Amino acid sequence: MNFNLPNALTWARILMIPLVLAVFYIPQDVLSLPNQNLVACVLFIVAAITDWFDGWLARRLGLTSAFGAFLDPVADKLMVCAALVLLVNLDRCNAVLAFIIIGRELTISALREWMAQLGKTKSVAVSFIGKLKTTAQMVAIPMLLYYDDLLGLPIYRIGSLLMLVAVVLTLWSMVYYMRRALAVLDEA
Repeated sequence: MNFNLPNALTWARILMIPLVLAVFYIPQDVLSLPNQNLVACVLFIVAAITDWFDGWLARRLGLTSAFGAFLDPVADKLMVCAALVLLVNLDRCNAVLAFIIIGRELTISALREWMAQLGKTKSVAVSFIGKLKTTAQMVAIPMLLYYDDLLGLPIYRIGSLLMLVAVVLTLWSMVYYMRRALAVLDEA
């Protein structure tokens, strides 16, 4: 295992997941619900920023590694899945929408593993549509965590709309990756 700054940031992102969840278990007489929302939102945003920053640092400093390439998407999926389960528990996200996103993440992770075993990893490499899906999720989730209006903007409603966009992009990207994998299998 390579221990370097980008991998340390990825580990920090994984360690932030239980912190985001734990915020909502602090008694409300200690930390009010609006403050719980704010703290969870900020923690999630910090974790999301480390996702971008660790990849940038790894490329910039020439510290890319097979372990980092493995750990980074695992951290992303853990972060998104944990946040979605939390949001369902808080009744801020529809369980069906969360299931679609989590199901897609599991399916595409398994598909990538299978393609790697076949030596065809590039056929299911991250695409632009996958990046759009991730962006929609990473913007919607903190909005749903924050929940309250901000500067007159209905943050929860905007986050809910973005979550619907994320689900559409989730399904679209899953079809895209499945078609790419099937094309590879048809060649064999």
